[in-house]
Amino acid sequence: MLTDNIPLYDGEHIEDLGCNIGLVVSKQHTFGTDAMLLASFANPKRNDVACDFGTGCGIIPFLWVRDLKCREISAVEIQENACNQVNRSIKLNKTDKITLYNRDLKNLEGFSLGSFDLVTMNPPYKIENGGIKNEEIFATVARHETLCNMNDIARSASRLLRFGGKFCICHRPERVFDAMTSMRENGIEPKRLRFVSKKGDTQPWLVLIEGKRGAKNGLKVEKPFIAYNDDGTLTDEMLEVTEKYRKETDK
Repeated sequence: MLTDNIPLYDGEHIEDLGCNIGLVVSKQHTFGTDAMLLASFANPKRNDVACDFGTGCGIIPFLWVRDLKCREISAVEIQENACNQVNRSIKLNKTDKITLYNRDLKNLEGFSLGSFDLVTMNPPYKIENGGIKNEEIFATVARHETLCNMNDIARSASRLLRFGGKFCICHRPERVFDAMTSMRENGIEPKRLRFVSKKGDTQPWLVLIEGKRGAKNGLKVEKPFIAYNDDGTLTDEMLEVTEKYRKETDK
């Protein structure tokens, strides 16, 4: 099991992701089911060069490290305290796969443009001035389009991606048109769509979208992802996504 060779501050702990991979999380920068679903939905290949925008605590890159996916991963995060957590997680896991960038995703200076196989983001779900903002700045940045909007995200993703490279996001169903419009306007064609519902008879609470840079039009709508069985237990598919202690895949 992981050792505590790195400092932990008030309210922080190490979340065990399985396969001897740990992640420093805090009240301010933690993760939820949506990020885990996005990491699974994006499904990078072992040799992919990937980038996760707005990485937060780094959950998506570290899930990929755990599952032996991606050759290189760039993680972009604008908030310094979140970057501090990710840096300690990198040291904790002694990984050289993840390179952290503490910057605005709209600033791509230093990146190899047009060379990434995959870009992901779990974006702010609420438009600027939409809904009541959380008093704490970290929550406002994470939930509202305060520092970037969907068009900013799609534009930066398009600049990073090679021709045919994938851009994967999760979003609220009511924002699906906004998300796909921004993709198309920036040369990323929506190709795959999947709604996520808690149960088979409930409205979806999340949508997963994959676009490809430079692709022809033609959208595949996959069967809904159902999280819970009628008896309240997790479905087999949800168990596969959320299981903490996975066996290592064949190397």
